[in-house]
Amino acid sequence: MAIADDLKKTLTDPTPLYFAAGTADLALQQAKKVPGLLEQLRAEAPARIEAVLDTDPKVVQDKAKVAQDAVTAKVVEVFGAIDPKKLGETAQDLALRGVGVAAEYAVRAKETYDRVAEHGEQAVRSWRGEVADEIVDIAGAVEPEPVQAEVPAQDGPAGAAGEEKASAKKPAARRAAAKKAAAEPAAEAAVES
Repeated sequence: MAIADDLKKTLTDPTPLYFAAGTADLALQQAKKVPGLLEQLRAEAPARIEAVLDTDPKVVQDKAKVAQDAVTAKVVEVFGAIDPKKLGETAQDLALRGVGVAAEYAVRAKETYDRVAEHGEQAVRSWRGEVADEIVDIAGAVEPEPVQAEVPAQDGPAGAAGEEKASAKKPAARRAAAKKAAAEPAAEAAVES
């Protein structure tokens, strides 16, 4: 029975979907920055190309040779200082540090996953609110609200039936209620932001 409960919980958990929505929303935000970066690259490219063309290949070869000699000297120094006894201890110490670092990265990954999922949930709420407002606006444009006189309420069973008939005849009241219900998620998202 525990497996069935775990499976049900896994299949009904919206967090992965919110994570995907949050990732898509963050990608869209980053994509909006691309035109500015392209303009910056376009502006800087001539100066960078000119700097490369003005560089003397002999100077670059000399710097590469100096760097290669320094790396070779360092490698010889490191291999000359290796002690087999200390090497085993160092390997064990590095393995323990690696486990600690891996655990730390796992915690950070979970925190990031939760933040992106939360961002996605807020984005979905915002999207739902925006779409609901658009639908209500379209419905209002397609079917204009008629002006109706108010029906006085009556007491008793006949009064309740009369109110039901009156509310059934008021599409404007239904649309206003739908618009109010649609505006609530958008207002919640705005308050949370």
